[in-house]
Amino acid sequence: MSVDKICNHNVATVSADANIADVAAGMREAHVGDVIVTEYRRGREAPIGVITDRDIVVEVIAPKIDPTSVAAKDIMSTGIVTVKRDNGVEFALAEMRRSGVRRIAVVDQDDALVGVLSVDDVIEHLAAMLDDIAGMLRAEQRKEAALRP
Repeated sequence: MSVDKICNHNVATVSADANIADVAAGMREAHVGDVIVTEYRRGREAPIGVITDRDIVVEVIAPKIDPTSVAAKDIMSTGIVTVKRDNGVEFALAEMRRSGVRRIAVVDQDDALVGVLSVDDVIEHLAAMLDDIAGMLRAEQRKEAALRP
């Protein structure tokens, strides 16, 4: 299965120049724990970094730095790991494991951002598959009981 089928396409993004107070407010409004930092290339958003809520706490809040004086580019993790939208989930998980990340940006053939795949997305998909299998087994048992009382 391709990552495009289970990734989150509603991605919170910010520009590299956004201040951290605005980034945090946007994260709160979107109810997310991370944002993708993007820049425009050929008129489309391309991922250049990621900021997590932990990054904000460790890099800005804990050292008591004014969050309006720090830009996203100052604390974002660079070298963002990406996969193509048609890559398989297994490939994406291997890339996440290799890179030591729980989220990975999903891009199209032009490296424009189309989504984010998280470990949570994969677990949710697996849980749905297991529920389908359990339902199939229950249906099979009911059928067997009805045919052979």
